[in-house]
Amino acid sequence: MSHPAVHVSDQVTHAVESGAPVVALESTIFTHGLPRPRNLAVALEAEELVRAAGAVPATIGVYRGVPTVGLTTEQITVLSNADGIDKVSLRDLPVVASLGRDGGTTVAATAYLAHLAGVRVFATGGLGGVHRGASESFDESADMTTLAVTPITVISAGVKSILDIGATLERFETLNLPVIGYGTRRYPGFYVSDSGYRLQYSVDSPEEAAKVVSTRDALGLQQAVLLANPVDESLQLPPSVLDDVLRRAWEEAGRQGIGGNAATPFLLDFIQRETGGRSLEVNVAVYRGNVTLGAEVAVALSAERNQE
Repeated sequence: MSHPAVHVSDQVTHAVESGAPVVALESTIFTHGLPRPRNLAVALEAEELVRAAGAVPATIGVYRGVPTVGLTTEQITVLSNADGIDKVSLRDLPVVASLGRDGGTTVAATAYLAHLAGVRVFATGGLGGVHRGASESFDESADMTTLAVTPITVISAGVKSILDIGATLERFETLNLPVIGYGTRRYPGFYVSDSGYRLQYSVDSPEEAAKVVSTRDALGLQQAVLLANPVDESLQLPPSVLDDVLRRAWEEAGRQGIGGNAATPFLLDFIQRETGGRSLEVNVAVYRGNVTLGAEVAVALSAERNQE
């Protein structure tokens, strides 16, 4: 599917048109989520992981005001090293594009642009959700409402650990978003493999996941399928360590009066510092696992479609 306001690379266009597997990758992980120069290395490694699994990577971002599906290596490098780059959710997309600015796309904007280009699978790290205290602040991520009306398959390691996971799962249910564990009935908590919440459904192979997606499409449903892929227990942060550092992070944010949009970067930075950088390594391990699984699901979906 083409759109005049969006540039889709020739490689991605050809892959989509021919039914080849394609995996969308977001840009905020390297524009806002990881320190330099690690950010660029991880972004390029993610593309190589997708290719190694037999799929085409489609890294998505806004480059010089143009929403782009399938950034070049040069464009990824520029965005990875740019200062003051915009963090672009769906509401920001027309503003950043019209002003000719660069931007890293969030889950919401990436999912929307991927679907617009005909890409069926999107691999990310952690999803946004309901923030703690949302009953008073009404602070909820646009990821949820966007995914509720965007028929794409999203592979993540759950929602970010700083969120209200229980409330987020309730909102997923209200929004008719199916949450399926990959090889588990326990919902992962990004830094940990088990957030403490149980899931009703699970699949054990990329082929089973692909079958769920195909059935959703056959039913004419328009919401995303959320595939929750836990980080391996050997790589996770010890749950007791995470609980302790989260408690202290929230206490410090309260003492400093930090809230709203400033809360998330503060909390994540606090966790990284207090774990001696270990949370960063878990973050990267989570992303690698999700990208690899995303490519496997994309390959399975492509094979299933080609058999029809």
